[in-house]
Amino acid sequence: MTILGDWYWATRQTPAANWSPHVAEGHDKKAMIFPFGPTSDFETASLFFVTALNTAQERIWLSAPYFVPDAAVMKALQLAALRGVDVRIITTGKPDSLPVYLAAFHYIEQLRGLGIKFYEYQPGFLHEKVMLVDDELSTVGTPNFDNRSFRLNFEVTSVIVDPDFAKEMEAMFEADFAHAEVIDPESFKDKPLWWRVGVKLSRLAAPVL
Repeated sequence: MTILGDWYWATRQTPAANWSPHVAEGHDKKAMIFPFGPTSDFETASLFFVTALNTAQERIWLSAPYFVPDAAVMKALQLAALRGVDVRIITTGKPDSLPVYLAAFHYIEQLRGLGIKFYEYQPGFLHEKVMLVDDELSTVGTPNFDNRSFRLNFEVTSVIVDPDFAKEMEAMFEADFAHAEVIDPESFKDKPLWWRVGVKLSRLAAPVL
């Protein structure tokens, strides 16, 4: 349905398709496919993630190569940390875009002092876009935690509410954390001048990153 919707938006034509869904044999997980895009009347990506973050009672573990969140998501993360939620964010330590990579440190610094744990994945470029909320809700999809995914790009994510799948996600995150270095926002003041200037300049481009 997501592909057909994008096709119609681009061409104003509906291709011939089999509209009857089929259950995959040997699998019993229920997933909702949630598309986002700039053609929606609402900012559905931002609304969805803010809602998911606000429901968390025990943990929020998320992974995204680009971490340039908007104000609403920042507040949701702050509130989650303040109510004692275990918030862990892992991003890439080997960037493919220096401006996006540097801009993330501005937001990491803004979230310092709240007990949120930040990680940089080291073995290679981390491209997964996944989230685990408490012990049931998981998301796996294409959106990053940035303005382009929230407002400009066509994205899609799957939402899975299943404790067993959540355990698999937990194991995956633990393996990623084990191959990552902890980011200490308090150390940013000791970074070289070019790095600090680069973070500030990259932050200015955040609305389109």
